[in-house]
Amino acid sequence: MAETFIPAGMSDVVDVVRWAAAEAKPLELHGHRTKSQFGRATQNAYALDLSRLQGVLDYEPAELILTLRPGSLVSDVEKLLTAQNQMLAFEPPDLGPLWGGPANRGTIGGAIGCNLAGPRRFKAGAMRDHLLGFVAVSGRGEIFKAGGKVVKNVTGYDLPKLICGSFGTLAALTEVTVKVLPAPEKTRTVLVFGLDAARAAEAMAAAAKSPHEVSGLAHLPPAIAARSGVGYVAGAGRSVTAIRIEGTDVSVKARCGALRELLKSFGPLEELHSMNSAWLWREIRDVSYFVLPQDRVLWRISTAPMAGPAVVAGIIAARPDAEAFYDWAGGLVWLSLAPSADADAAKVRAALAQHGGHATLVRADAAIRAAVPVFQPQPEALAALSRRVKESFDPMDILNSGRVTPAMVAA
Repeated sequence: MAETFIPAGMSDVVDVVRWAAAEAKPLELHGHRTKSQFGRATQNAYALDLSRLQGVLDYEPAELILTLRPGSLVSDVEKLLTAQNQMLAFEPPDLGPLWGGPANRGTIGGAIGCNLAGPRRFKAGAMRDHLLGFVAVSGRGEIFKAGGKVVKNVTGYDLPKLICGSFGTLAALTEVTVKVLPAPEKTRTVLVFGLDAARAAEAMAAAAKSPHEVSGLAHLPPAIAARSGVGYVAGAGRSVTAIRIEGTDVSVKARCGALRELLKSFGPLEELHSMNSAWLWREIRDVSYFVLPQDRVLWRISTAPMAGPAVVAGIIAARPDAEAFYDWAGGLVWLSLAPSADADAAKVRAALAQHGGHATLVRADAAIRAAVPVFQPQPEALAALSRRVKESFDPMDILNSGRVTPAMVAA
């Protein structure tokens, strides 16, 4: 087990990182470890636990700005915002249960590190579009700031966007400022039953191109829909294509009516209201359908929305046991496979190569994640640029060494 440092503040983080850099001792950065299995498998002798860096530093509801410590739980932040009728518009998923962990233990720092986003991603953007600024400690043990506390705050390099999705390999965050938005007054979901994946992609594209401002577009094949906790969806016995509408009560009713008129040629229609609608999108957001069984491999595939069904069809041709469902109008595919020696990485990426995009191995045994490229391999020019960025922030490769690419120094 790694020896763990638990800093109580900025100065402690600086001291630990400077020691690690001087001694060439890689550190595993984490909060509550809900996503410790997301990425390449690592075995560092030392860990930097940032979970004590929590709490709100500044919240201005009227300005839609929230500054807090990165160890703050997303679930606590959502409760705070709900009391003010506001929300994190990028809808961060709670992925801990995918790896057998508890629910509601993910942190804001973890959402930033993994650049997470839920079903509203295609409309509201990902985490990187809502991080306004931060304070952090680089791999050199130097404190630096980027961005600010207003929306238009970038001059020079946009470091908040760079830090999102870096999986803790560039800096240890100590303070973050995020943009929040008003929560919708009402939410309804229009359901279309019985479509195959290709036809569902057409229906979702029609909804996306309409003037009805949809905020969620997902498709659940019959076997996936049957696992829903929403009785109406689970009992349909058919595939379910879901289109979410949010806004004021009057607007939502009018837009749902117009959307049903637009989609009536695709198949039977129904609506979900309030709690049932929220439940369905929470399931989709958290990939609840693939939490069990834990031994199945899980891939996250991003491609052009209309290409999603073709990518899955190519994988199923090679692996008939594959299961998948679609988010982001078909542009995000969650794919589950039975265990294999290489997580079928070659088959998945070969099917994807015909259409473009990238595939991330989200869940597999540690030995497989150490041997197989977890993240989509980059072209050499882009990989060289990534290495230069890493060397600029963390020249000794001590921050989450080996999490994204093979470690440069011994753990």
